[in-house]
Amino acid sequence: MLYLVATPIGNLGDMTFRAVEVLRTVDLIASEDTRKTSILLRRYEISKPQVALNVVNEKKVTPKLIDMLLEGKNIALVTSAGTPGISDPGYLLLHEAIRNDLSATIIPGPTAAIMALLLSDLPPHSFTFRGFPPHKEGPRKRFLQVDADSPHTLIFYESPYRLQTFLQNALEVFGDRRIAIANDLTKKFETVYRGSISEMIEKFKDEKIRGEYCVVIAGNRDGLD
Repeated sequence: MLYLVATPIGNLGDMTFRAVEVLRTVDLIASEDTRKTSILLRRYEISKPQVALNVVNEKKVTPKLIDMLLEGKNIALVTSAGTPGISDPGYLLLHEAIRNDLSATIIPGPTAAIMALLLSDLPPHSFTFRGFPPHKEGPRKRFLQVDADSPHTLIFYESPYRLQTFLQNALEVFGDRRIAIANDLTKKFETVYRGSISEMIEKFKDEKIRGEYCVVIAGNRDGLD
């Protein structure tokens, strides 16, 4: 059995009882970052072998894990934070497990996108999750243009190194829409900034930008008319 186990996005107390139980009973834990997972395992007194599975090595490691699953082993897949497969490694292993008629399930838990969406004060009933935009400006603007006329609330992840340029490109493509930017979700200094895109550009000129950000942008209201 393959288990995709959601892990805390910040506060280690957000582990579910079921997630802890699964990690204690599987034969192996496939981790995006074994060092970060080790911190989590120590917190819950879990002692299990780990193997690294990340964007660099997943094509090489996945066939080996599939062989183990075919042998009847139970494997848990975890990422550094959140739900595996959501802008993190996980899809390839799950796809191959299903293709091989292997049993697979998900142990649900934290997802930054949903938390940021609800805290954004933007309409949550219909949304599009877009993940991380391209790093370079040209492809990023084309990426944003796809949703320029969409009426749905848009959710993006962005790194601290590109947040300012992302906001500038968003302003150019979408216009000055309502926006919310979430950082340190579930942690002590959890913060959600709300306003217009232009206001956020001005605010983050002086703000210390660190950690990954979840950016939620209002859809095109004209698309609802």
